[in-house]
Amino acid sequence: MILYNITFNVTPDIEEDFILWMKSTHIPEVLATGIFHEHKIFRLIHDSEDGSLNYCIQYFTDSLKLMMEYESKHAAQLRAKTQGRYGDKAIAFRTLLETI
Repeated sequence: MILYNITFNVTPDIEEDFILWMKSTHIPEVLATGIFHEHKIFRLIHDSEDGSLNYCIQYFTDSLKLMMEYESKHAAQLRAKTQGRYGDKAIAFRTLLETI
């Protein structure tokens, strides 16, 4: 199994809108690609010096081949929507993990 993890650094002024938009719009659009069969969303529990918050959105798929299909066919458009909505108020860091 492949875990696609996106960690967002979010400014406090967009936090409520960010969570609502992720749950109601973005995550459903990612799942609608048919690539991922499950997702989870987490908030990191920590204190940051600048007051920013971190959220992790995790998507699960069955193979690296499917993940590469997501990257080639869907990722750019979906990332652009998030970037267009939040700009530098929600910065993403992405990682891929494989079950051993």
